[in-house]
Amino acid sequence: MASRKEAFMNTIRNEIALSNAQELLNKTNEKCYAKCITKPGTSLSGSEETCLARCMDRYMEAFSIVSRSYQTRLARERDASA
Repeated sequence: MASRKEAFMNTIRNEIALSNAQELLNKTNEKCYAKCITKPGTSLSGSEETCLARCMDRYMEAFSIVSRSYQTRLARERDASA
């Protein structure tokens, strides 16, 4: 029974991680597009490409920092309750 519960929890964790990754990509695309693409056309200008790359890098870095902090907090809370 414990192994089934652990397998179920792992499945849920994986689905949450996938959902978070999809949300990150959607928000990044939405926000960076709005910020960087001022005149939509058939191709990107050099400045638009640079802006998009930097914007996406910032979002990924921020997401990574928040994720690490959240995981650290969860681990501390788990240790405190044990």
